[in-house]
Amino acid sequence: MKTRFDKTYWESKYNAEATGWDIGYASAPLVDYFIQLTNKEIKILIPGGGNCYEAEYLFEQGFKNIFVIDIVEQPLKNLKARFPDFPDNQLIHDDFFNHEGKYDLIVEQTFFCALDPVLRKKYADKMYDLLAEKGKLVGLLFDYELTEAGPPFGGSSTEYLQLFSEKLTIKKLERCYNSIQPRAGRELFFIFEKK
Repeated sequence: MKTRFDKTYWESKYNAEATGWDIGYASAPLVDYFIQLTNKEIKILIPGGGNCYEAEYLFEQGFKNIFVIDIVEQPLKNLKARFPDFPDNQLIHDDFFNHEGKYDLIVEQTFFCALDPVLRKKYADKMYDLLAEKGKLVGLLFDYELTEAGPPFGGSSTEYLQLFSEKLTIKKLERCYNSIQPRAGRELFFIFEKK
């Protein structure tokens, strides 16, 4: 499916250093979730990972089965430059929708909101396919009116419940209390589990 925001679009953003979504560190809501994880052997995927400070944080905490996929190569190179010990074979330069595998945890951080909204059902189906039994999709979704302007694109709890609840159990979907200031009051933290 042809969309407005393809590899060329995102490459141009990185080349122009127009990466306003990049906060430069792992976001607090995700760090708070990661802190309570006890099994360091779980297999983790971070799709549309960008510079992926979350992967860096997890790796530093002793998680080793972390895979980052991005359609643009530059952010993967940026992560490798910051963290040379990160395994090359866990940095995947490809389209997320081509990816195969099974993961215990998939981390959502500014990927869903960057996709053309026509891909949202395809995203939900792909997440279901990539999750292992009882695997979790965890992260942040924007909570403001979906408009034609974007990325980022907004959405609502109602839309997300309709989109994900058929195949995933909604464990948590609530207003994020510890968003960064520019996103305060506009993010939902969620935990969805594969049925």
